[in-house]
Amino acid sequence: MTQQLNGKRVAILATDGFEESELSVPKAKLESAGATVHVIAPDAKGIRAWASTDWGDTYDVDKALSEANVADYHALMLPGGLFNPDTLRQNDDALRFTRHFFEAGKPVGAICHGPWILINAGVVEGRSMTSYPSISQDLKNAGAHWSDQEVVVDNGLVTSRKPDDLDAFCSKLIEEIGEGRHSDQHA
Repeated sequence: MTQQLNGKRVAILATDGFEESELSVPKAKLESAGATVHVIAPDAKGIRAWASTDWGDTYDVDKALSEANVADYHALMLPGGLFNPDTLRQNDDALRFTRHFFEAGKPVGAICHGPWILINAGVVEGRSMTSYPSISQDLKNAGAHWSDQEVVVDNGLVTSRKPDDLDAFCSKLIEEIGEGRHSDQHA
């Protein structure tokens, strides 16, 4: 892969129970494209993955959420899983951190159940999105235009449904980060 993201910094916000492939694959592809990627969590201890049907590996955290500054990053990525976004959507600091990326017009990627965080951050109204099918009604109720596609891009917001969509998701996320600021924001 080309180094099209040289000099770009990407935050991956996660906590225990993230779907392992939805963090490990985008992280590897973003780094392969030249980005510096930091895993950010509510605290600085390692976070444990959910690997399809059982607990997976523990991943290092680069920064605690309280130490992370949106100004230091060009983009945000939110992996799914069930436990991870359900926990983060109840964390005011995580919601504030997420909201700031939208306010700054920076690209954001969310996959699977990751859009739950976006709903609680109040940034989905009027946006075209996809997600894991079981949360489609949640997104519709929050004012999003949901469709069942492998990847949907809406002015810097990249969403996908599940691990099977990771290739399309990563490709579009890298493209959006490479383009930079998205000033015509809906949120």
